Amino acid sequence: MGKRQGSVQQPRRRSRSQGAQEVSAAQPHIPVLLDEVVAALDPQPGDVLVDATFGAGGYTRALLDRGATVHAFDRDPDAIASGRTWRETEENPPRLVLHAHRFSQMVATLADVGVAAVDGVVMDIGVSSMQLDQAERGFAFSSDGPLDMRMSQSGTSAADFLNEADADTIADVLYQYGEERQSRRIARAIVAARPLETTGDLARVVRGALGYREGAPKDPATRSFQAVRIHVNGELDELRDGLFAAETLLRPGGRLAVVSFHSLEDRIVKRFLREAAGERQGSRHLPQTSGEPAIFTDIGKAVRATKDEIARNPRSRSAILRRGVRTAEPARRMAA
Repeated sequence: MGKRQGSVQQPRRRSRSQGAQEVSAAQPHIPVLLDEVVAALDPQPGDVLVDATFGAGGYTRALLDRGATVHAFDRDPDAIASGRTWRETEENPPRLVLHAHRFSQMVATLADVGVAAVDGVVMDIGVSSMQLDQAERGFAFSSDGPLDMRMSQSGTSAADFLNEADADTIADVLYQYGEERQSRRIARAIVAARPLETTGDLARVVRGALGYREGAPKDPATRSFQAVRIHVNGELDELRDGLFAAETLLRPGGRLAVVSFHSLEDRIVKRFLREAAGERQGSRHLPQTSGEPAIFTDIGKAVRATKDEIARNPRSRSAILRRGVRTAEPARRMAA
C-alpha cells in the first residue's frame, strides 16, 4: 500500500532494530494479537496513528518501528509517566506524543495540537496486565490490596461505591456488567458485610454468598470484580464514545483496529462496525443492508489468537480483534 494522502513528513530514517533496542528494556507485558493489529493498521512511514490505550506501549512500539507518528492516550498516570521515559520523545518533532486523557476525548485533544485527521486508530479495551499485576491498584483478587479499581487513580473508588450504594444499585451493576445471575444475593451480602476495604474482603463476601468451594474450576468472584471495575471506570460508555471519536478522526482510507476481551465489549464493537458498514440484522447467513451509506468497509470477520500465541500468552485466549477501513462518508456525529 502506498503513502496515504495528508500524512506528516517522513521522519529521520532509523533501523527497526535500533528502535526496538531503545525501548525493549521497559516492556514487561506481551501485547495481544500484535501481528494481526499491525497488519490491520498497515502503518506506513510518516503515518499519524492513535494508540487509544497506551498501557505498557506494546502496540505503540511496533507502530513507531514502522516509521509512524503515534499519539498515545491513557487515563492512567502511571502509564503516561512510563511513556515519558522513552527515547522516541527526544526526536524533534517527537514521533511519540503522549496524552493523559480518556480516549473518548481524542477529537478535542488532537485538535488542540493541530491534528484534525489520522491514518489509523487502535484500541485494546479493558484493564491492562500492568494494572492487574499491581496489588495496590485493587483490580484483582489474586493478591490482597486496597479495593480501588480506578484506572485514572481519581474519583469514586470501588470501595466508595460498594460501601455507599444501596443493594438494588449494586445488584443492577453486577447483573448488567458481570452477567451475574445471583446479583441480588451477592448485593445483600455486600451490604451486610460493610465496610469493605480490600480486594480480599470483596472476594470473600462473593464466595460466601455463592457457596464457593476451594478447587472449583472458576472463582465466582471474577464476574463481580469485572462488573464493579466496569462501573467505576464507565468503561462501556467510554468504548462507545471512543468508537465514534475514531470514526470522526479517521481520514478516508484510515484504519480502525479494536481488541476486546469479553462479550459485553465485543458486542458493542461488532454492532458499531456493522451499523457503520450499512448493515442491519438479517438472517443468520446473509446480513441485510440498511440503505445507509457505508462509513466503514472491509470489516471482515473477527480474528482470534492462534494456539501458538495462547501458549505464549494465556491472556490472549479471550481476545477478539475487529477492524474496518474508513470511507469518505461524513461521520455520523461529532465525538467530544
